[in-house]
Amino acid sequence: MTTLLERAEIWLAHDPEAGTRAELRALLERAKTGDTVATQDLAERFVGPLEFGTAGLRGVIGAGESRMNVAVILRTTFGLGTYLLGDPEANVKVRGIAIGYDGRRFSREFAEAAVGVLAAMGIPSQLSQGVCPTPVLAYAVTRLGSAAGIMVTASHNPPEYNGYKVYWGNGAQIIPPHDKGIAAAVDGAPHADLVPNVGFEQARKSGLLQDFPSDLEPAYLDAVQALSINKGGARDAAIVYTALHGVGDRLVRETMKRAGFSNVHSVAQQAEPDGEFPTVAFPNPEEKGALDLSYALAEQVSADLILASDPDVDRLAAAVRKANGDKPFTQLTGNQVGVLLGHYLLTEGAKGDNRVALASCVSSPQLGAIARALGVHYEETLTGFKWIANRAMELEKTAGKSFVFGYEEALGYTVGPLVRDKDGISAALLFAELWAGLRAKGQTVFDELERIARAYGCFVSSQLSVTMKGADGLKKIQEVMGHLRATPASAFGPAEVLALSDVKAGTKRAADGSESKLVLPPSDVLIYDLVGGSRIIARPSGTEPKLKIYFDVRETVVGDEAMSAAEARATERMAAIAAAFKIHAGL
Repeated sequence: MTTLLERAEIWLAHDPEAGTRAELRALLERAKTGDTVATQDLAERFVGPLEFGTAGLRGVIGAGESRMNVAVILRTTFGLGTYLLGDPEANVKVRGIAIGYDGRRFSREFAEAAVGVLAAMGIPSQLSQGVCPTPVLAYAVTRLGSAAGIMVTASHNPPEYNGYKVYWGNGAQIIPPHDKGIAAAVDGAPHADLVPNVGFEQARKSGLLQDFPSDLEPAYLDAVQALSINKGGARDAAIVYTALHGVGDRLVRETMKRAGFSNVHSVAQQAEPDGEFPTVAFPNPEEKGALDLSYALAEQVSADLILASDPDVDRLAAAVRKANGDKPFTQLTGNQVGVLLGHYLLTEGAKGDNRVALASCVSSPQLGAIARALGVHYEETLTGFKWIANRAMELEKTAGKSFVFGYEEALGYTVGPLVRDKDGISAALLFAELWAGLRAKGQTVFDELERIARAYGCFVSSQLSVTMKGADGLKKIQEVMGHLRATPASAFGPAEVLALSDVKAGTKRAADGSESKLVLPPSDVLIYDLVGGSRIIARPSGTEPKLKIYFDVRETVVGDEAMSAAEARATERMAAIAAAFKIHAGL
């Protein structure tokens, strides 16, 4: 078995990139002298290859097999190309691969490295002509008829990260069996300097590299406009938008301009792509302080709505001015935006008995209550937008459904089949349209949320994350999940358990003992359906050493009682349910 120093020496010998070679060589020399800090750093860089997980790779930029660097990109692309060449239906040498990249550090370099490898394998590429939002790349895959897509992005991760997201030819992020097959091919790839690579310039000269066609972006923008439901409303009212140093400013502003929103103000300090993200501690619009510059600009221009994208523009955040309260703006939760958009599309958009709406299972059940009341087919998927997109396509194909809307509580939304992934651009347009329509009637989104709650139930959500680090922590998480499976509960505090769904086993057991099969793919998730439309979900995190527990409580708003009373009742009930669950789980 090779030692840490030996693994590092082997990697160094095969790293074709001068910068990371120098970085690793310096670190290795320090470790050889007994420097404990350098040794620990080296160990973190060689804990094993980056896992080809949910949709690809994501990690800290730097030298080593456990970091994001050119060597890792070369081997990963070789594995992807090998897998596609082995699938006759992919027809990858004809259809090619669409590639996009965002404004993070080394995104362009990683994209160019991928192009050179694919060309050496005889696989053509079509590359975005500049930085590219993730939803545009996802759209490009289907528009161009590509066999697959690569998006170089780390979404809303901190500045030190980058990633490599893979799409299948249907425009959605990869799911089994393709993710497992690609991962296996990557594991079998040669050392980075032995990966065939003609280089970026030669790929272009050979004709195996083309730019995205000039009509792709206009076609996408036209298609986004076609999603609009109502053309009226107060479209001259001031709106603030921030790209958070990502790649959204140009296309979001163009989308809003085309739709007649004539008073959109961009946060200038955050408008241009900058992989250092200098004005925010964390480039995620949900993080504290991320919207501070937006709030300041909103006061200057008297805006009542703030829209924010994450750096690759697949997520959307919204903050709305509220008349009362200590703070002038309230940032809406992902569930609130999802419910507002879903209700708007289902009540104001095209009608029909074949419509379908989807949400991740950890999102609020409120959209499900709305959909069922409107006669719309509704399902929940595993966490991750790849499941929403692929389930939508499956329902379209096998059941003749018309996909209307999908969302997950982590600020991800998609409208119709245009983009088979989260799309912060179309979501921004539709939310602004909804807001402008309410404003023209002298109403607010808070009024709309109250109307929805009175009609379909007041839903309150919370999340408990229990961190358990290291091997002992992982064992403890597994023990808790095992205990929950082995000891079913009949109630948690005031809430009776109506059914327990064990997604890993693929079964749903009702309180009377009857069982039914689940349509969800196997995953380590437990879902407790509680009386009155409330529920609990428990699952280990897929990316962190945490056990995550989600609580959703539904209360009926009685007559004309104040919404605050129903919310207080729901919050009190949730606290009692959560306390009982923690005791039962041994937490």
